Amino acid sequence: MKRRDFLKTGALAAAATPVAMPALAQSQPEVKWRLTSSFPKSLDTIYGTAQQFSKYVSEATDGKFDIQVFAPGEIVPGLQALDAVSSGTVECAHSPTYFYIGKDPTLGLGTGIPFGLNARQQHSWWYFGGGEQIVNGVLDRFNAYSIPCGNSGCQMGGFFRKELTGLDDLKGLKFRIGGMGGAVLAKLGVVPTQIAPGDVYPALERGTIDAAEFVGPYDDEKLGFIRVAKYYYYPGWWEGGAMLHLIIGKEAWAKLPKHYQAIVQNACEAANNWMLAKYDFVNPGGLRRLVAQGAQLKAFPLPVMEAALKAAEEYYAETSAKSPDFKKGYDSMVAFRGENLLWWQVAELSYDSFMNRLKAR
Repeated sequence: MKRRDFLKTGALAAAATPVAMPALAQSQPEVKWRLTSSFPKSLDTIYGTAQQFSKYVSEATDGKFDIQVFAPGEIVPGLQALDAVSSGTVECAHSPTYFYIGKDPTLGLGTGIPFGLNARQQHSWWYFGGGEQIVNGVLDRFNAYSIPCGNSGCQMGGFFRKELTGLDDLKGLKFRIGGMGGAVLAKLGVVPTQIAPGDVYPALERGTIDAAEFVGPYDDEKLGFIRVAKYYYYPGWWEGGAMLHLIIGKEAWAKLPKHYQAIVQNACEAANNWMLAKYDFVNPGGLRRLVAQGAQLKAFPLPVMEAALKAAEEYYAETSAKSPDFKKGYDSMVAFRGENLLWWQVAELSYDSFMNRLKAR
């Protein structure tokens, strides 16, 4: 009897198996997306972050969810990534939201604004300080939704053909700079130009621009700025912790199963950590090599920094008066920054300052 019961039970289990397998397969549908990046393939960290994200998604779904990454120009130019998502030309893009402040200044807050937050603070403000709701509330009008997917950390101030000795040297300076940093510097007489990353070196070489900033030493070395400009300034006060985003079309996002949405969110978080950790590892060596090649490392003169801060505050007041959404986001960020800097001064800053003194011994 026991043997007959066992055989009967086994037969039922075997009969049930073909029913269960298709249900499992259906829960892992095949999805193919196209992702357009705003960064050239030569920049293996910032472009590579999109590739890492795609890899994480593919591995988590056994290859069922495939996201193909395209460089600028392969589908659309680098500065038209949001437009491509909004129109449905691609399902998603990897880009900083501050590229699109011409559409709405609030989008600058998604990446970071001059004299704003550092990388960790930006990440914290996004998830816990209201940043996500504010910026995505604006992106919703463009048929898009964003998730943080990378951060550069504090950037460099860029390569300049001529030395900056004071504020007068900014008058008429043609400077490649993205986001709100350009609008702030324009108040000081700079002529800001937003140029896609792959086009910056030719413009600097031809003299179309006098200075250019990008990210940090590792990428600046790859872009070859040292060959045409030797003065290398710091810090990049306009990008204390520049956050990149996976910008997704609302319809494409809504069509994803919930567990695929969760995979995308977690893959973005993993890619975010990967990018910041990679830059922290490769930038020291890049800086040493650039100095060895003749880069003259210089801090921005204090009068320039103070004038830039004053100009930034004026710009924010003017923008807040015109844009209620920007005012809401800016006020939120400022409140967060004030509270967070209090903690930062006690712990992070004091520790980092001591360790830097220790290194100098």
